[in-house]
Amino acid sequence: MLISGASSGIGAAAAQAFGAEGAKLLLGARRVDRLDQTAEAARRAGSPCALVHPLDVTSTTSVASFVDWARGQTESVDVLVNNAGGAHGLSSVAEGWDPDWEATIGTNLFGLLRMTRAVLPLLRRDAGAAIINVGSIAGRQAYEGGAAYCAAKAGELQVTRTLRLELSGTGIRVGTIDPGLAETEFSLVRFKGDVERARKVYEGMRPLTAEDVAEAIVWVASRPHHVCIDEILILPVDQAAVHKTHRRAQGD
Repeated sequence: MLISGASSGIGAAAAQAFGAEGAKLLLGARRVDRLDQTAEAARRAGSPCALVHPLDVTSTTSVASFVDWARGQTESVDVLVNNAGGAHGLSSVAEGWDPDWEATIGTNLFGLLRMTRAVLPLLRRDAGAAIINVGSIAGRQAYEGGAAYCAAKAGELQVTRTLRLELSGTGIRVGTIDPGLAETEFSLVRFKGDVERARKVYEGMRPLTAEDVAEAIVWVASRPHHVCIDEILILPVDQAAVHKTHRRAQGD
């Protein structure tokens, strides 16, 4: 089992959830100190083996180094969870900033392509192996200020669908899990550490948790080998669409 972006949020929750199922884990992320904490939590949950290695999916060299390390730990991989992602900024196209666009698309789209290309030779054939990509409702519905992120996640969705076609007949299952509002470090990263602005994204509603999404990832991976869950859109009850959220007054 290999998980990218495992240092926090959905990736860390997925590592712990798979650990509770007794999975052996290979975990990658840029923040190695946080990654060590994820591995320790996964081991406490029940994983017999949770190993970590630095991984920056925006770098082909880093991805190659990570997968070379993975080959030294295992002969094959049963599940690849492409979770590394995130959004940078919430500017209109007219006011957009190149570094934000490049970071957003580089991580969510090019990173997905790099990781999948590199790990594919390790995935088992005809044995129920799975590629599970973490997408977003933003790949299906656009919103103001989200041009680069929406484009990147729409790309993730189409890469997933393309892989499903290209890998037909190999036994490798391919699917995407697309969450709506989930309270992780996502908004804190998007708003460059502005805690108050990040908090307001979820104010007055009950968003998804990282654990909610992780539970869905484990469920998809644990279906019988002949079953492929192609796509899941998972939203909090308080969110019916990108622009349609039910928010309560404070104290309700």
